[in-house]
Amino acid sequence: MRKKLLLTSVACMAVLASSAQAQAQALGGLAFSDTTPIAQNMTATDEFTIVGEEDLMAMNAINAEGSVRAIVEIPAGTSAKWEVSKDDPKAVYWEYKDGEPRVVNYLGYPGNYGAIPGTALPKELGGDGDPLDVIVLGQAVPRGEIVDVNVIGVLKMLDDGEQDDKLIAVLAQDSPFANIENMTQLDREYPGVSQIIDLWFANYKGPDGGMEGLGFEDAESARSVLEAAAENFTATQ
Repeated sequence: MRKKLLLTSVACMAVLASSAQAQAQALGGLAFSDTTPIAQNMTATDEFTIVGEEDLMAMNAINAEGSVRAIVEIPAGTSAKWEVSKDDPKAVYWEYKDGEPRVVNYLGYPGNYGAIPGTALPKELGGDGDPLDVIVLGQAVPRGEIVDVNVIGVLKMLDDGEQDDKLIAVLAQDSPFANIENMTQLDREYPGVSQIIDLWFANYKGPDGGMEGLGFEDAESARSVLEAAAENFTATQ
């Protein structure tokens, strides 16, 4: 009897291992991606797409009281490269590159990475025509969640010689960073955080990734970029 139980247990373990391997292959070798929570108002249509009922890009960038909306595409600590779909702004999808789901081959993102809805900055104003990128400091937030943030600065960057700036923001509520208003205060109260962000973005594509950090500008400059991108988006609709 004991031998039969042992054989049955081994068989079950083999089946589970086979199932896990198949799942990993289905997710591009990233079985852990299935553990990342998604926003309650979003539904997973498959392993690579989540969809809601709201047009994510139709929302205003700036709330009435001055806080800013951010759409979380990549929760803090994760590596799978998701983004809001340009074809269906109700959806967030796992970006494909070279026929495979894209993954950052580096440490997980040091904050929640995403986009500011209702923004678009053309190249003549220093953007790339897409919604503004933002990294939101604070605890990990589910993918697809819309959060209120306060913008505290901007990381100036070049990607293969083209401007690729990242807004720096903090969760506006229920976060250790919620009281931070600018980069000077961030450096004073949380030493090393800005250096971590700078180093991460300069290196996450590898030693030959083409990323070059140009330093930070403070909240006033970031707000000017944000307002210009929001005005440009409205003018082009």
